Amino acid sequence: MFRKILIANRGEIAVRIIRACREMEIMTVAVYSEADKEALHTQLADEAVCIGPAAVKDSYLNMEAIISAAIVTGAEAIHPGFGFLSENSRFANMCATCGITFIGPSGDIIDRMGNKSEARKSMMEAGVPVIRGSKQALKDVEEGMQLAEEIGYPVIVKASAGGGGKGMRVIRNPETFREQFLNAQLEARNGFGDDTMYLEQYIERPKHIEFQIAADQQGNVVHLYERDCSIQRKHQKVLEESPAQVLSEELRKKMGETAVKAAKAIGYYSMGTVEFLLDANQNFYFMEMNTRIQVEHPVTEMVTDTDLIQEMIRIAAGEPLSFTQDDIHLSGHALECRVNAEDPSHGFRPSPGLIEYIHTPGGNGVRVDTAMFQGYEIPPYYDSMIAKLIVKGKDRQDAIAKMRSALGEFVVEGVMTNLDFQYEILNHPKFQKGDFSTAFIEEEYPELL
Repeated sequence: MFRKILIANRGEIAVRIIRACREMEIMTVAVYSEADKEALHTQLADEAVCIGPAAVKDSYLNMEAIISAAIVTGAEAIHPGFGFLSENSRFANMCATCGITFIGPSGDIIDRMGNKSEARKSMMEAGVPVIRGSKQALKDVEEGMQLAEEIGYPVIVKASAGGGGKGMRVIRNPETFREQFLNAQLEARNGFGDDTMYLEQYIERPKHIEFQIAADQQGNVVHLYERDCSIQRKHQKVLEESPAQVLSEELRKKMGETAVKAAKAIGYYSMGTVEFLLDANQNFYFMEMNTRIQVEHPVTEMVTDTDLIQEMIRIAAGEPLSFTQDDIHLSGHALECRVNAEDPSHGFRPSPGLIEYIHTPGGNGVRVDTAMFQGYEIPPYYDSMIAKLIVKGKDRQDAIAKMRSALGEFVVEGVMTNLDFQYEILNHPKFQKGDFSTAFIEEEYPELL
């Protein structure tokens, strides 16, 4: 097992990884930008190293500075968390070259699954159902227009190297195709340094169902069941839950087996997530695979009684999975609300600033993952998520009641948050009945978008 791990991230996920390492008696190294000098992860880690100015490109994306920090501090492994360098094959390969273990899959696997068009190709070869679309990456708008005519509108164009809803547009007619394709391509170039795109048939009002995968380096692969991530705004998840109410036991089994099949087809190891779209007729299609730990991983931990971060570290150290498929059972129902420093009444505008007061909820089945504290100054340079509120109940209605209670107790003063908006979603009759799709926020709260 590793003696010391460097965490190449910030915020609540850095704190989450540090806590997992503490329980495993592994020393930790935090890296931070000049804007994060007083951040909680720098205080909780055994060591902390400044890696550059506030700008992401000069700090949390500065591969050379991060590798240097690992070498100087004697860290044997690097955990990238999510976002930043977590799905960057060049960084994974740099770690390997420098004799540092990247806590995640190999650079080759990241390339194969991180590039969305390559992932589609791999899944088609493996016999996993995919949505009709381009078989290879597109660079030319004319080629895209021709394919859209063949598939039929509406279509969705996505960045091959994309994520988090960036470089993505739904195009409903040929008149707007050129403008929207080029805008998405520009966003992809600016956000990921890669403007290759791919095209798919757009499925109206689908469910977004993802399966958590755990795979070791000995070839063992299991799934830890699903999460329903259909409550989204601009393709970014807002609220997640497990299990998915819409799945029958037969469909759950079939989708789980397909997710395992997808991971085995590419020789995958580490934690990962296979994401599907589920249409109104209960047909499911591969959408993408995230080759990292997910923001919403606590939902799965709550209903399967596992620690995915610790298991991920053990896998990276070469240990076999500590459980088999038969050991994994669903228990109860879990919900997660992403708490963001933003103003929903003004287009969800980010709200950085000083946290003058914060009170987090507690109680049986309530978990808060955060790096916030009273007196902390939220910098304007990074993602607006400041906490994750997770609850577990004996069933879905119990979990909803528990989450409403916890949201009512969660107090943040000094900045705007989406706490009231999350409460409103939970109270919505359609959400309570489970009658929602990825278009829920767009359809029910058009005045906020």
